[in-house]
Amino acid sequence: MSSDIKGGMITMKANDTTKYLIHAEIEAEGVVERPDVVGAIFGQTEGLLGGDLDLRELQKTGRIGRIEVKIESKGGRSTGEIKVPSSLDKVETAILAAALETIERVGPCSARIKVLKIEDVRASKRKRIVERAMNILREHFEEPEIESEKIVEIVRQAIRADEIVEYGEEKLPAGPAIDESDAIIVVEGRADVLNLLKHGIKNVIAVEGTNIPKTIVELSKKKTVTAFLDGDRGGDLILKELLQVAEVDYVARAPEGKEVEELTQKEILKSLRNKVPVEQLHVLKKEARESKEKEKTAEKEKPKEGISDVLRKHTESVKGRLTARVLDRNLNVIKEVPVRDLVKILKTNNMKGSAIVFDGIITQRLIDLAAKKEFDYIVGVRLGSVVKVPTSLRVITFDQL
Repeated sequence: MSSDIKGGMITMKANDTTKYLIHAEIEAEGVVERPDVVGAIFGQTEGLLGGDLDLRELQKTGRIGRIEVKIESKGGRSTGEIKVPSSLDKVETAILAAALETIERVGPCSARIKVLKIEDVRASKRKRIVERAMNILREHFEEPEIESEKIVEIVRQAIRADEIVEYGEEKLPAGPAIDESDAIIVVEGRADVLNLLKHGIKNVIAVEGTNIPKTIVELSKKKTVTAFLDGDRGGDLILKELLQVAEVDYVARAPEGKEVEELTQKEILKSLRNKVPVEQLHVLKKEARESKEKEKTAEKEKPKEGISDVLRKHTESVKGRLTARVLDRNLNVIKEVPVRDLVKILKTNNMKGSAIVFDGIITQRLIDLAAKKEFDYIVGVRLGSVVKVPTSLRVITFDQL
């Protein structure tokens, strides 16, 4: 990604993966220009949200697109609008939008930025596609009955993609029929939910990682549960975790090497027809029991001051300071660094330890690095866009301690 100047506007070239568009207004007590506004956005948010949400880093990796600024001055005051395209997830985009409102100066002038709305670009595109498709069908197809069928199907497909809801206290991606159905299908992630909705299956909910949410556990006590998982090792790991904490009735798997999110309707229906009662999974259930027994044994062998208590103390020390601590096997501090330097520190060859406690978002990148370095724990404010968590690493958020 690179920068260019067009008509006095400093911009960043955007990619084609934009999910959301942040719309904001700006007012400044004095005369300011577009480069001043862009400079303030980058300068005053630097280090505010840690390395994972640093605007310059997001620009380099293409997760933030071209920043558009339109501003004009009149009577000694400047007003205008700002647009920031984002390919981050919904939560991270909201955090970034909130960070814009912390900007208090542009150049030498006092300023105020207010977020007006966050537009879902994909929803807007879907709406335009549906409208255009309906016009094309009316204008270019001669058979009325075919025209009507195709219009209905296009509209139905668009509606299904919009039917995804946030369910439970963890706001899990789900279909709209979870409450009304006696049986539910549990999948790995949001993309799996969207694919099943696309093919008319609405009683589906995602676990979003290997740490099984409380909502899934509670639902499994009341409903018949089919775990529908990818045909790879990641699916195996999630199934083992589900069997330990939830009451699963059936298990369905995607074909070997395939993921649920990429299956056709025929493959989905075939996999669900071939689901296996959980009682037949003797080996997996045995492994789950043994794993749980090992955890109980390890719990009994903990020192008087438990690991959770020690990690909680380190959490209190880093909270609100954008600081990270790397701990050794005795949970003593080896290194304390700013959050933005954590990845760089973990990449050094001599960096070994047992736990990472930091005031930031736990990302897939950090999890992969920690697992590679054979850490036992990683503790952060909350989980970001995490898909896979190795069984050797325990991931903990601040509110779990």
